[in-house]
Amino acid sequence: MRGRPIAEDGHLWLALRMSTDLENLAAILDRHALRLGGETPIPGLRLTRVEAPMIIRSVYRPCFCAVLQGAKLSVLGEQAYHYGAGQILVASIDVPVTARIMEASATKPYLAMSLEIDVAALAELLPAAAEAGVSEEKAFSALHTSALEDDLLDAVGRLLNLLDQPSNIAVLAPLIQREIMWRLLNGPLGPMLRHVSLRDTRAARVGRAAAWVREHFDQPLRVTELADMVGMSLASFHRHFKAVTTLSPVQFQKLVRLQEARRMLLENHEVSAVGYAIGYESASHFSRDYRRHFGAPPGRDIAALRAMVAREVA
Repeated sequence: MRGRPIAEDGHLWLALRMSTDLENLAAILDRHALRLGGETPIPGLRLTRVEAPMIIRSVYRPCFCAVLQGAKLSVLGEQAYHYGAGQILVASIDVPVTARIMEASATKPYLAMSLEIDVAALAELLPAAAEAGVSEEKAFSALHTSALEDDLLDAVGRLLNLLDQPSNIAVLAPLIQREIMWRLLNGPLGPMLRHVSLRDTRAARVGRAAAWVREHFDQPLRVTELADMVGMSLASFHRHFKAVTTLSPVQFQKLVRLQEARRMLLENHEVSAVGYAIGYESASHFSRDYRRHFGAPPGRDIAALRAMVAREVA
């Protein structure tokens, strides 16, 4: 019987090695997620461990997410992005996303890591990055998925391993994080990241506006001033903001406010106080918007979330 061609054997070996590397890193992430929860001592690095399919509504910050086990579906507007073990998703600007954990169980939980993307740090790397044009003619997509390539997987592994070496984090973590940004910039998703790294592209301007709204969500929103701040006409700003985020600036602010409200309620803040803290002038208006977005009034929604967290911890 004839053997496989050398090239085919080579691809098979690479696939087996990738599978083994993913399993090893999944075991490391699982161990640390159980110990630490989501937050880690490495700035910008979060771990996710989920034992059952679930829906998550949130506003993604610019970030890089690598799935090591399980699968997830993220929806932005009418576009759905499915990614599983050995794949990544990159969010290049702040965008509202409804996500569903698709594959997760108690014996094989969904395991993923996410790392915040520093757009300013990306811009510093641009002059040394491989040449690639940025076309303003094509519709910009804030989310993209791709395979987790070997060099990127290696860097992710070294970053996760630092969780076992806390004395090395301060020196080595920034170097590895910079390497990850470099490899993303020179990989398949590089063109998308250039859109937001080059200051004068429409995507970059919308990104700065979305970031400002997120940081100042509790303040009155004057869309004309926001458009002026990023150097766009009001009509152009409205059009491109909605094209990128799927929402108007006012709708975007409302969603960010509600996400912050949910976080505060989980920390045991009073419902009435939370509504006023995030910028609502009426407690009934706040409760109505909250119910429309999350599907239940604040008290009932938070009780369900706490029960789910208790099951995960048990």
